[in-house]
Amino acid sequence: MKPRYRVTLTEQEHQELEALKTARTSAKRFLYARALLLCDAGPQGPAWTVADVAEALGVTPRTIEHLKKRFVEEGLAAALARKQPAKPGREITFDGAFEARLIALACSETPEGRRRWTVRLLAEKVVELHLAPSVSHMTVQRILKKTNLSLISGSTGKSRRRGAPRS
Repeated sequence: MKPRYRVTLTEQEHQELEALKTARTSAKRFLYARALLLCDAGPQGPAWTVADVAEALGVTPRTIEHLKKRFVEEGLAAALARKQPAKPGREITFDGAFEARLIALACSETPEGRRRWTVRLLAEKVVELHLAPSVSHMTVQRILKKTNLSLISGSTGKSRRRGAPRS
């Protein structure tokens, strides 16, 4: 079977990859450099098969094929670097300031006619106070759980404990 992508390194690329062997570099970058050197089908390269390179380096043949494809289509720098994600990560909706306001609300006095806060009641109050355009009761629950704030315990921090001496 004819190889799909043929790696032929120039003398400069070959020297650059050889220099990576002795330089301080990440393990992935070093592995990719070794793979490209072994796949080199030029006059100074050993021209190993994809299966042999994959077995020697302990990776899958598909990894080697993807590496060769990136090298041929995008160049040496793109082959050695990590691929950048196509779309950016998710934006943070609820930051630390929101969490602080939510915890302060949970520690405040309960609404008239209520004995204690519930997560659904807190979620509704957050929207009512325009702290967030919308919030799920599960989001409120996760934030409170993360801070070890229990709505059903004897004290949520809004008053002193029973039996504590007055000062």
